[in-house]
Amino acid sequence: MTTPTTPAHILVCDDEPIIASMVATILRREGYETSEMHSGAACMARVERGGVDLVLLDVTMPEMDGFAVCAALRAGAAGGQLPIILLTGRTDLETRVEGMHHGVSEFLTKPIIKHELFARVRAQLHILELSRQLEDVERNLQATTPRR
Repeated sequence: MTTPTTPAHILVCDDEPIIASMVATILRREGYETSEMHSGAACMARVERGGVDLVLLDVTMPEMDGFAVCAALRAGAAGGQLPIILLTGRTDLETRVEGMHHGVSEFLTKPIIKHELFARVRAQLHILELSRQLEDVERNLQATTPRR
């Protein structure tokens, strides 16, 4: 979980190490913490360990594509509300619909435009922070509301 003094931790998952490294480097220069994974299984294991605030996930990967990873993350406790931005070279409607079906939060088309990356990451992290604040308020209300 991030606080105002702790940078968000972004997990970049792409089966092409050079792309994962490039995206992670761009994000680190913007002040984020990053991890890089190169397979769906490694991505899921890293999310399960905790401390990830957002996932940038490639669609096209061997063994387990980004859609399957997203669906698996959504099914687990650690990935339920986790923002997942799908990285894809595809621009067709079917890809977007399938991504939404599996719970993708946002799409980012390759080649990545730095300013668009930052805008989408900031927006998803803002949504995550608002969700966390709402959960805190709800917990506080439940704790202070007398039971009948």
